Amino acid sequence: FVLNGIIEARRVRLDSGTPIAVDTPSESGSGQVIYRCQDCHVALWSVYSGAGSRFFFVRLGTLEDPHRFPPDIHIFTDSAQPWVHLPDDGPVMPEYYRRSQHWPSESLARREATLAMSDDEARGPI
Repeated sequence: FVLNGIIEARRVRLDSGTPIAVDTPSESGSGQVIYRCQDCHVALWSVYSGAGSRFFFVRLGTLEDPHRFPPDIHIFTDSAQPWVHLPDDGPVMPEYYRRSQHWPSESLARREATLAMSDDEARGPI
């Protein structure tokens, strides 16, 4: 269970340190790399193989103002624990979803622009 915010890797700025990359299995079988703080080992973001290294799935709880980023959608809810209560007013998906049906057009355009960049242009802080 995690609250992620998807952001272009090039828009992430590290104030200090170098995260530790931990290869981790995922339910899809494709795996993910979780980047953790080198000092306290808290998860900072993940790179999922399906999304590629141009996008980071940032742990919202690590941000200075996480309350500014409430969830837009709840995914993989089939595996949620019975004590997790999801809101009735937002999209709830048993697994993944189609971006084209749920993302705002501006977000879809940002994704396409990032995919069109060279590796150097799209690179994040790692």
